[in-house]
Amino acid sequence: MNRIAIIDDSDINLTLLKHLVNKLGDCEPLLFVESPVGLQWCTDNVPDLVIVDYMMPDLDGIGFIQRFRALPGRADIPVLMITANDDKEIRYEALQCGANDFLTKPVDTVEFRARATNMLALRASQRRMANRNQELADEVRKATAEIRAREQELLFRMSRAAEFRDPETGAHIQRMAHYSALIAGRLGLGEATQELLLQAAPMHDVGKIGIPDYILLKPGRLTPEEFEVMKSHARLGHELLQGSGSEILQAGAQIALSHHEKFDGSGYPVGLKTDGIPLFGRIVAVADVFDALTSERPYKKAWSLEQSQAFLRDGSGTHFDPRCVEAFLAAWDDVLKVREQFHDEEVPDR
Repeated sequence: MNRIAIIDDSDINLTLLKHLVNKLGDCEPLLFVESPVGLQWCTDNVPDLVIVDYMMPDLDGIGFIQRFRALPGRADIPVLMITANDDKEIRYEALQCGANDFLTKPVDTVEFRARATNMLALRASQRRMANRNQELADEVRKATAEIRAREQELLFRMSRAAEFRDPETGAHIQRMAHYSALIAGRLGLGEATQELLLQAAPMHDVGKIGIPDYILLKPGRLTPEEFEVMKSHARLGHELLQGSGSEILQAGAQIALSHHEKFDGSGYPVGLKTDGIPLFGRIVAVADVFDALTSERPYKKAWSLEQSQAFLRDGSGTHFDPRCVEAFLAAWDDVLKVREQFHDEEVPDR
């Protein structure tokens, strides 16, 4: 049903135009004898065609069209102006203000039907185009979501490939990624940034793929030489991920390189400190260490939650960014929910 707003200060003209509109079929005429009232209705509702008289008190036809066109989403709705004369200057002004077509009083029935039908056909075409654009936008969103899902699956599997060579578990990368997103949220970062961190954080240790098994799987303490080799996983991960056009891989490269840096500058591989450490690296450092402390491994028992909290507090300002520690502890209820959701299976003996 096409809704046609008719604005004319003459009751006789409104009655005539209503009759003509009803003869078009599938149309609902909305009559307004006061142009401000008609404008308000057009503000609250979206008409399919506006028929407006030129000569009206308070707000004439040209003023009405100017204000109507200024409303959001009303720039392309057809407007048919009715004038009492054939003054070209008036028509030029009306065209400049946004009128699409004209009728001259007294209104000719045949001419009205032809012009109104053309205007409604234009409106129908606009709606079809808008619907098609929406369909295309939905298809693009769906295709993009599928691509992102496949990309995320690939990245997760790549992260798991590193974890398979390490005594850590797949649940670890899920937990630390969700912890990272919780910290980001408490720091006031937007939802898109939180989601990016959630997707990129699992790649923090992907560089361990390049660490020899005799070091990576060594049950005892590493020698200084072995620890130097182990530390190289940060640069290896960065080299593996850098240079990608993917925003997720770019973030992953940054995290891989910086998550072992310490707030006081004593970390590796570069020795960055304070705000010189990328924020994602500072966030992941808290999330990764906490989960490592609270997780049982073949070579160690899990620390208690209280011990792990105390370790974070003690390291605040030296190992960790104090803001990240505070944000993590402020999200404690959600931290516990993540631990419950992504719990480790029984740790196998090696």
